[in-house]
Amino acid sequence: MASMRKKIDVRQLRQGMFVDGWCGAWMDHPFWRAHFLLDDAATLAEVHASGVAQCWIDTAKGLDVQAPALRVEAAPAPAPAALPHPDEPVVPAPRVALHEELERNAALLAASRGAVMAMFGQARMGRAIDTEFCLPLVEAIAASVARNGGALISLARLKTHDDYTYMHSVAVCALMVALARQLGHGEAATRDAGMAGLLHDLGKARMPLAVLNKPGRLSDAEFSLIKSHPERGHELLQQAGQESALVLDVCLHHHEKIDGSGYPHRLKAGGISLAARMGAVCDVYDAITSNRPYKQGWDPAESIARMAEWRGGHFDEVVFRAFVRSLGIYPTGSLVRLHSGKLAVVVEQHPAALTTPTVKAFYSTRAQMHIPPETIDLARPGCSDGIAGRESNREWKFAHLDDLWAGAEALRQAAR
Repeated sequence: MASMRKKIDVRQLRQGMFVDGWCGAWMDHPFWRAHFLLDDAATLAEVHASGVAQCWIDTAKGLDVQAPALRVEAAPAPAPAALPHPDEPVVPAPRVALHEELERNAALLAASRGAVMAMFGQARMGRAIDTEFCLPLVEAIAASVARNGGALISLARLKTHDDYTYMHSVAVCALMVALARQLGHGEAATRDAGMAGLLHDLGKARMPLAVLNKPGRLSDAEFSLIKSHPERGHELLQQAGQESALVLDVCLHHHEKIDGSGYPHRLKAGGISLAARMGAVCDVYDAITSNRPYKQGWDPAESIARMAEWRGGHFDEVVFRAFVRSLGIYPTGSLVRLHSGKLAVVVEQHPAALTTPTVKAFYSTRAQMHIPPETIDLARPGCSDGIAGRESNREWKFAHLDDLWAGAEALRQAAR
């Protein structure tokens, strides 16, 4: 049946209509679904109270406006947007400073958290999932990564226990976008990689919350259950009509390892796709750098070093090297010791000089005391200082590291 789309005033919406899109920017409305049958009074009331002025309906799939109707703008179903060729290069975006991008990220993270929570909630209740809704979110995340890769990735690492599962999906989306760009993927492939990252853990929506959020070590039976989440997620995506083979593959195989010791199919190097190898690296990095109820997250630079020890068995070496280039050897937020004896936190990357980021020094190990924070561009010609090595905050226990690189206001906004 041919689509019959109309743009109408939201006040004309009634139960039985098929909503086929919202007018306005994605973050301007609170609805995670863009295509659905409006079949309950609660949702209708939420729409009327949302402040959204107009939307699209499809009268071939639901009711039309009641007569006499207000004058509406009718339009034929739009032709599918021409997707960029997979080999079309990503157009570089003007790079912005970390603090500028962090200011933008607060609203994006809040919207992302809400959207992913809603999607997981629908899956948990057995309702149909509209994965097409995720595309504007992926595009917003990709745009942020293009402006400054370290901002959103670093901020998304700072999760609470309650939102770990949801924000992990957002973080892996951003990491996949950054890695795809580093590998030279085109626009379409980069977008697919981001979508795969966002949806890779959807199967956890079907895991018992008591097991998923257990604060201690899982029993063998519980771990066996959790290990089924890739297959459950793959089933959910198929039921939702997800057509991207890349997205489906990453969901099913992001826990496979190069040496064949992964799950669910114990695939070895040659049997694991490039996309799934990318997913494995991004998934592990965000997991080990995030705080959990049962363990403190590792420092970003410490995590890169440990993952380097696992490559060849766990990770694809080429993919891992590209991953490090996309984040930096000392990712934003890393605690480092300078040759001068000062301790500093990394605040900005230099893409062409991975070992000389911009840092903020704040402690003197020689004087054993805090010093006024000092921003030092280690790549600046004539700079006499440099990174002597990584440090672990598990030993130092500084409580304000995140304030130093992100700023208290950005952290407060992101935590909303």
